[in-house]
Amino acid sequence: MAKSKFTKDQYLKWYELMLLMRRFEEKAAQLYGQQKIKGFCHLYIGQEAVVVGAMGALNADDRHITAYRDHAHALACGISARQVMAELYGKVTGCSKGKGGSMHLFSKEHNFFGGHGIVGAQIPLGAGIAFADAYRGGKQVTLCYMGDGAVRQGALHETFNMAMLWKLPVIFICENNGYAMGTSVERTTNMKDIYKIGLAYDMPSAAVDGMQCETVHEAIAEAVDRARNGNGPTFLEIRTYRYRGHSMSDPAKYRTKEEVEGFKQKDPIEIVKATLLKNNYANEKWFDEMEAKIEAIVLDSVDFAETSAYPQESAIYEDVYSEPNYPFITE
Repeated sequence: MAKSKFTKDQYLKWYELMLLMRRFEEKAAQLYGQQKIKGFCHLYIGQEAVVVGAMGALNADDRHITAYRDHAHALACGISARQVMAELYGKVTGCSKGKGGSMHLFSKEHNFFGGHGIVGAQIPLGAGIAFADAYRGGKQVTLCYMGDGAVRQGALHETFNMAMLWKLPVIFICENNGYAMGTSVERTTNMKDIYKIGLAYDMPSAAVDGMQCETVHEAIAEAVDRARNGNGPTFLEIRTYRYRGHSMSDPAKYRTKEEVEGFKQKDPIEIVKATLLKNNYANEKWFDEMEAKIEAIVLDSVDFAETSAYPQESAIYEDVYSEPNYPFITE
């Protein structure tokens, strides 16, 4: 049997990060039911392999921007569970100072540019971030995530055209979980292979198995290499699945139990766990210790959020405008 190109350390990191995402989201669902978290709340349960598989192919200063199902992306970028949970609570210690909530997580320090509540709004913004880096002569790559519903927005086509024209270092990622809210892909398009949209712009495009970290990593690594070497953008349709409804208010009655259970047989966390056991990279004791470690992190994030203060009313006038900073313009 050929030796895997992925190391023991890589699999251990994948498992730990995916488990953190899963347990964090499960706790968020519980807290939402207790009305500790209010407003909108969209969970990432089932889709963990997409963002986790991508992270290992990136540099620390690469950029990330996504839609409103953003908790896991924030955690993957290194924003602490404390800061994310506090933001869900609307507390001043949150990563957006309690002003953004679930859909608008943000951290300049971690190169995470949202969390965007308007469907498709992040697509041109992602290209803009990539344009700014290219203009300044940087080597950063931007990952711009979207859902399968967002590809119906006209802004996508305008952005794809300009990104290819200017060979921007951006990777457009459609996290196709099969449903735009409660509407299946089959009901919205005659062309079910979403990645083919990019081919109209001669953009390198492909479909990727999003239930396995390995396939995601390989596709992202290839796209990153292309972008970093000045050869422009890539469009990846990463096919995944969410086990919960679109949001916490969605009972997901538009799906059969058989469909959901079928995808749970492909659970990305269980796939990585099986690989770890098969290769003797970890034993049951390690998994028990990891569960305890992650549980402690999540519970600590809840305690942190519970004891943090809400923003002062005067904070509504802060962070509205920013002083311009144009380091690339000289007198």
